[in-house]
Amino acid sequence: MMPGVDAGEKVLLVDDNATNLQVLYRTLDGCGYTLLIAKDGAAALNIARKAIPSLILLDIMMPGMSGFEVCEQLKQDESTKDIPVIFLSAMDDSQSKVRGLALGGVDYIAKPFQSDEVVARVRTHIKMHRLEAALAQKNADLEDENQRILDAVAEGIVSLDSRGRIRSVNPMACEIMGWSSSDVTGESIHQLQLFKAERDNCPEEFGTLYPAYSEGKVVSSDQAEIRRKSGDMCSISFTCSPRKDGGAVLAMRDITEWLANREALLKARQELETQRQNLAHIERLSTGGEMAAGIAHEVNQPLTAVSNYARLMQRMIESGQTDQAKMVEVLDKINIQAERASAVIQRFRNYLRKPTEGRRELPLNTLLEKVLALAEVDSRVNEVPLRFEAGEDVGSISVDEVQFQQVVLNLLRNAMEAMRETNHRSEGVLLRSEAKDGGAYFEVVDRGPGIKIDMREELFTPFMSSKTDGMGVGLSICQSIMQGHGGDIGHRPNPKGGAIFWGQLPTV
Repeated sequence: MMPGVDAGEKVLLVDDNATNLQVLYRTLDGCGYTLLIAKDGAAALNIARKAIPSLILLDIMMPGMSGFEVCEQLKQDESTKDIPVIFLSAMDDSQSKVRGLALGGVDYIAKPFQSDEVVARVRTHIKMHRLEAALAQKNADLEDENQRILDAVAEGIVSLDSRGRIRSVNPMACEIMGWSSSDVTGESIHQLQLFKAERDNCPEEFGTLYPAYSEGKVVSSDQAEIRRKSGDMCSISFTCSPRKDGGAVLAMRDITEWLANREALLKARQELETQRQNLAHIERLSTGGEMAAGIAHEVNQPLTAVSNYARLMQRMIESGQTDQAKMVEVLDKINIQAERASAVIQRFRNYLRKPTEGRRELPLNTLLEKVLALAEVDSRVNEVPLRFEAGEDVGSISVDEVQFQQVVLNLLRNAMEAMRETNHRSEGVLLRSEAKDGGAYFEVVDRGPGIKIDMREELFTPFMSSKTDGMGVGLSICQSIMQGHGGDIGHRPNPKGGAIFWGQLPTV
């Protein structure tokens, strides 16, 4: 057997001349092929259809049916059309050669032929046939693999030619569009009226996918509506990309469920934010309840003064005094005390109200000064002074003022309560601000007993409190507010004893 020869490969020899057949047989015998013989065209066709040889050596001039006619019928038959044919003939004119090649022949050997030439050409064409068959099988396997991949992907894939006609669709595309493959293959994508532009009967050159399959441009959308065969609408995201060989590939994904989940998530987030605001408001009310006694004491002083000045005015009038300057002085004092009481109440009311104005850009130092004014009552009740060290060039922050007040006031009140029973009470609580790490930074420093080591990791955990009467949500709410503003809050021990709580927000 010769190298590279498969013993299973068959070669069909066709000639009406027995001598020629004998010469061909002897020439190829021993080369490792299975040799088949036919003495006329009809027998050749019959053997070829049954045996499917790897090569046919076909004489042209035969009675009844010429080699040209045999070759023509072979090429028309699906089972034999790929068998290579080498023509054998004594005719050496170019017209016969051209005709043979035009009918599908792969080569032409003139009689009388040389044995070495026949062997060489047979070997070459069988090898070529083997390689072509292997390539065809690989292509078929590749197409099968590609189809399996297309069938498995979650995206709908539609292949379009350069005229926008559908060449193929995968099962997911059929599911998304609601059309079967047999319904749409060969049809124009424009005529399916999937997109709004097509449903509005726009010309094809203004169609949604026209730039991709006709002009070689990428067309895509994160969210689009298509109409399915049933008439129902379907939300999709899609990309239509041009192919190098012309046409385009449309890849689309059904995002109906994703949109519904996103909507549910947004709704859940809104509900969570509402609950967070309600919880923060409850905490402010709780803090407000604790502050009420101090507020009452603070307001009682100016009200008592107003009452005393009013009685003085009454005695002056009853005694007939008409010193207008003295009366104006008393009225001014009444007015001052009334405004003092009003300011205390107004600060308290502003703190307790629910946020309605949203975020504003305000200087951090200005915000902290307002909180200090709000904390004055607690400072006097606890007999713990407050100090403020305002840093330079701290900048402005974008915040909900009431929520920010709640954070700082909570930290200040915790610090004052921590120092209330200590020997360092007279040192007071320090509120300090500075520009730090590209943001606005503040900290509340106290000289209280500090935070126990085993509680430091859980300081901002809801319902954890070191106070016997505490709700345990204050610091958790503070953390939620700060993080909701794009900032952060934390704690570290005071090296001098006590605690330092800090907060940082981005500047605007």
